[in-house]
Amino acid sequence: MTVKPKIALIIGSTRQTRFADKPAAWMLKQAQARDDMEVELVDLRDFDLPLFDEAASNLWMPSSDERAVKWQDKIGEFDGYIFVVAEYNRSITGALKNALDQAYNEWGRKPMSAIAYGSVGGTRALEHLRNIAVELQMVPVRNAVHIGGSDFFAVHPLGANAEIDTIADHLSASVTATLDDVVWWANATKAARG
Repeated sequence: MTVKPKIALIIGSTRQTRFADKPAAWMLKQAQARDDMEVELVDLRDFDLPLFDEAASNLWMPSSDERAVKWQDKIGEFDGYIFVVAEYNRSITGALKNALDQAYNEWGRKPMSAIAYGSVGGTRALEHLRNIAVELQMVPVRNAVHIGGSDFFAVHPLGANAEIDTIADHLSASVTATLDDVVWWANATKAARG
């Protein structure tokens, strides 16, 4: 019997007024409707991460801050990652970059993708995230979910604040492709890691 890959859905914004909870809850529901993976919501707010201040990444030496170690232990539980990506000034949030920097060994040789949002669908932020993921030895998959343009303003509180289900028909193909990619690569990399 094959064990299903365990995937983290990571909320990458910590602002009190963040929009991230809405797409995260919707994406979690889509992933949990499948029977080929286990998905867990991981919220950066639940980890009191300091700004990265170690002598080196944990690739080279153990982290000294117990908060970083707690984060590393959590991230290490998973076989792949789907990030909830807000685009801030054409990149990812500072909180997400800091969380990525707090670990190294735990990310490696595991797939990643995202549900990204912003006026242009979080495309520029996700592009940056994919570059960071390569350096952390993750496997960025081709597909991702993008909420942008009129769809973004239809569901965002500063727009019409509709439920994401109202634009689901615009997202369903990319959701299926993204989850298919993440599961395939999670199974492949898990087998290769032994």
